[in-house]
Amino acid sequence: MTTTLPASKIAGLVFGALLIATLPFWAGDQYQLHLAALIAVYWILIAGLNLVVGFTGQLSIGHVGLLSIGAYGFAILAGKAGWSPYAAMLASGALGGVCGLLLGLPSLRLPGFYFAMATMAFAMIVNELVMANPGLTGGGVGLPGPLFPAPFGTPTGFYYLVAGMAALVTWLTWNIARRMWGRAFISIRDNPVAAQAVGVPVLRAKLVAFVFSGVSAGVAGAVFASLQSYITPDTFVFELSLFFFVCIIIGGRGSLIGPLIGTAALTALPELVAPLAKLGNLFYGVLLLLVVLVVPEGIGRVFEIVGERLRPREVHREPVSPDLPRLARALKEPA
Repeated sequence: MTTTLPASKIAGLVFGALLIATLPFWAGDQYQLHLAALIAVYWILIAGLNLVVGFTGQLSIGHVGLLSIGAYGFAILAGKAGWSPYAAMLASGALGGVCGLLLGLPSLRLPGFYFAMATMAFAMIVNELVMANPGLTGGGVGLPGPLFPAPFGTPTGFYYLVAGMAALVTWLTWNIARRMWGRAFISIRDNPVAAQAVGVPVLRAKLVAFVFSGVSAGVAGAVFASLQSYITPDTFVFELSLFFFVCIIIGGRGSLIGPLIGTAALTALPELVAPLAKLGNLFYGVLLLLVVLVVPEGIGRVFEIVGERLRPREVHREPVSPDLPRLARALKEPA
């Protein structure tokens, strides 16, 4: 099935691509470029998590554990074992997918609240394992995050690397969401009993989404370790996992552009209110409360409403005329 995008959306995509491609040339300083790279890294994880939370409706609040696994896997393989950073990044993604599979097989059978608790417990277990193995993970001291070789060894080159990866993950999730799997995910979110009644493999669909999110989290962890240049257990606090979850809720479930805007806004928000840094959590809470009360469907729905107002849908209506001669003949026929 092919879908033709309207000209307005194509123009928006082209403008967004040009904006992202030229950002290193108009960014004010290196820190703004670092912030843009951090948004792209977070989006790599959140794009995959969005399939779990936004489309299948599973309350996963422990993806920081998968991010930690990807980051430490990359630091160990590319740093201690001497692997190529590219091979270590792919291995980190595979490791995240395997851990997602092992976590999802038992826990996805649980109802929503208990599944959320299982993912939270997983994140806590990963953090404790990191602390308990200082010979491998550095314990509380941590490990350095290896850099990528040229041409991605500079801040500008690294930005283009993560921006390209974020674009690839966005394209993959968009294709998944608009095809058969995406419809299956939404049906599971809205009514799992009805979805199973019409033949949707509920557990398998949930597992596919969760494993995909594990792969994206592992890859995000690898580039996150390189971006941070040094990782410790304190880097992967539980609040970071809640941050990922809130980005999706604020952006809007069942949307791609909404969570992307939510990720960019919530990542940049602490910098916009830097003089009030101690009140960062307050701003997060106020923004979440406003969105839930004013726009329960998320920020993405606001953009859809504005688009519909600016460009209303054209409804083609064809007049229906009755076939009077045929009706007269039918009435004359004997019963």
